Amino acid sequence: MHNGMGWVSGRKRLLLGLLISMVAVLAFACSDDDPTPTPTAEPTAEPTAEPTAAATEEPTAAPTEAPAAGEQLKIAFLADFSGPLAEFGPVIQTGVELAIAQINAAGGVNGQDVVMVVGDTGLDETKALEEARRLVEVEGVHAIVGPLASGITAAVTTAVTADAQIPTISPSATSPAITAVDDNGFLFRSTISDAAQGVILADLAADEGIESVGVLFENSAYGQGLADVFETNYGGTVTSSSFENGQATYLAELQSVSGGDYLVAIGYPTEAQVFVREALENGIYDKFLFVDGTKSQDLIDSIGGEFLNGFKGTAPSAGPGSDALGAWEAAYTAANGELPSLPFVREAYDATIAIGLAAAKSGSLDGLALRDALVEVASPAGDVVIPSDDSIAAGLATVAGGGDVNYEGAATTLDWNGAGDVTTGFVGIWTFEDGEIVEIESIAFDLG
Repeated sequence: MHNGMGWVSGRKRLLLGLLISMVAVLAFACSDDDPTPTPTAEPTAEPTAEPTAAATEEPTAAPTEAPAAGEQLKIAFLADFSGPLAEFGPVIQTGVELAIAQINAAGGVNGQDVVMVVGDTGLDETKALEEARRLVEVEGVHAIVGPLASGITAAVTTAVTADAQIPTISPSATSPAITAVDDNGFLFRSTISDAAQGVILADLAADEGIESVGVLFENSAYGQGLADVFETNYGGTVTSSSFENGQATYLAELQSVSGGDYLVAIGYPTEAQVFVREALENGIYDKFLFVDGTKSQDLIDSIGGEFLNGFKGTAPSAGPGSDALGAWEAAYTAANGELPSLPFVREAYDATIAIGLAAAKSGSLDGLALRDALVEVASPAGDVVIPSDDSIAAGLATVAGGGDVNYEGAATTLDWNGAGDVTTGFVGIWTFEDGEIVEIESIAFDLG
């Protein structure tokens, strides 16, 4: 922001003595003027069609300095509020909002309230890079929760946030390819890799007695990665085909994978609404397996619950009965009335709390300091912090005083490995039932 100040001229006909008096008065008055805010600027850099590779050398950490008086921790929520994932952005944002509300109720970070700034990727790489640059260069955010999609997360990291040294935690980028992104250690995820979900999906198909499947997957890092892991671990017959986002029809792709017992639908809600309906209307498939991207109330509303009843799917899940999950569910219900049915809300909450704890521990808003502190606040050593008001307040006080904490998240433990991955957690089995999404069970995994 730039301060605006109006210039005031005296009247030429005033006597010299009065002129001198008025100059003094005007000087005092101008000092109390409110600054005039400038409109939000457009990004100063043009987005590139292809992301550039991040530097491979590890940046040298500079001595950290305490944030200037009045400086606030700014956390961006870079998600999807338009495009194929538009259903998810507003719901996942409620997790970020709850975390920030709890942090600020405990006194904030470094004596200041935490501020959230929102960006929309629209599941479009060019738009995502524009928004990432705006958030970093114009809004001056210190960390990012998001993006949601794996391909967008990789592009934003390599083209923008790794070089800018902005810690980025995706709550939902599940592709195994994320592990290998060249990120200088600035990319984390608070969800599991599909290296786990694909195995559980294959086990589910076997448990259901399904001997053959057609797999329709979006041509993206997410779709390809999950389809590959599923096919590698599934013992039955697989016929698969990719599809491009935004098509008006997927009939040709459906016909190319016809003949299986079930269709495995790996994509996003707007796409699934088209190809599931086409599968039913053309008699190609009437039985389905779903995944996290198609765990969607919009899909139910579009297709009709009666056509989806009893069909199951997988998605990242929280462990059953943990103190952390119980605390989060109580806090979320108190704030929002009911628990969310869509995935990745807990993961976004966990990412936000971790950033707040890291900023308080480092005493700095410097990106390198935040990156290193993120690993520390989620490590097994230290006082356990769970998603309750009292525990978060105690955790912030502990790290601000130089102590150690171990944040046990609502979704996972966040014990990140060297690649920023969560290596243990749970995959949930869920089903469509009477127009609703119903959880069945959670299955533990360990990728370590």
